[in-house]
Amino acid sequence: METADPQLDVRSEAPMHRHRLIFDSYEGLAPGQGFVLVNDHDPKPLYYQFEAEQPGQFTWTYLEEGPEVWRVRIGRAA
Repeated sequence: METADPQLDVRSEAPMHRHRLIFDSYEGLAPGQGFVLVNDHDPKPLYYQFEAEQPGQFTWTYLEEGPEVWRVRIGRAA
């Protein structure tokens, strides 16, 4: 499934910086906008962090689920 949303590939980033980069990207979204997170593992812990910090305000759609690359569209709810 292809998308026109910008991609944020965090695979080359130090793990300790990844969540901050992702949340900074999310904060820059207007309602209805999104980006595609590209990661080297299932970002399920990130999903739980979004649930805790942004309940009901985000969308989360898996586009590719491993085993080597995960792509997730993260959006700001309209």
